[in-house]
Amino acid sequence: MKKTNKIALSRIAIVLVTILAGSGYVLAEETIGQEAKNIAETTGNKIDSSVQTASGYVDDSALTAKVKAALLASKTLDSDDISVKTTQGVVTLSGFVTSQKLAISAVEIATKTEGVKSVSDKLQVKDASSQSLMAYAGDAVTTSTIKAKLLADDIVPSRHVRVETVDGVVQLTGQVGNKAQSDRAEKIAKSVDGVKSVKNDLTVKS
Repeated sequence: MKKTNKIALSRIAIVLVTILAGSGYVLAEETIGQEAKNIAETTGNKIDSSVQTASGYVDDSALTAKVKAALLASKTLDSDDISVKTTQGVVTLSGFVTSQKLAISAVEIATKTEGVKSVSDKLQVKDASSQSLMAYAGDAVTTSTIKAKLLADDIVPSRHVRVETVDGVVQLTGQVGNKAQSDRAEKIAKSVDGVKSVKNDLTVKS
């Protein structure tokens, strides 16, 4: 009788061990499967984020090109004097126009361009009729002097900085690598004789 009980208990023990081992395998398999799923989802999210960032950059570049083309097509605007920059669908116009009417026209053209969310108007009005030849020559000298100083500077990437002077007011446009370069360019421009003020419209790479 005792022998029979021992055999029965042994069989029960074997069955329990088998069940527990199987459960452990299933649990381990489920854990590994969940970890793999989490890794896949994380990787997928990173890829999606990268794609969206690249897509946003391409869209902004495309919008900038479209706005420039629209401004160029206008018979009343001198698009060479207007700088266009787009960030997340927001277009910034900077530079000089000869009247407030033309500034409004440029903003309207940019606003009507498909895909543009809004327009930031940083255009400056210059009165061509009141600008004497001497003043124009003075502005040209000022611009040349600033460009030369920027070129000689080791901090500012001068090839990316555009300088324009109207009646002693200097406007800096373009793109620099950091705020220190932007501040440096502004400081150099202000140090030049004949400069009344400096409008720093330089953008810093994000």
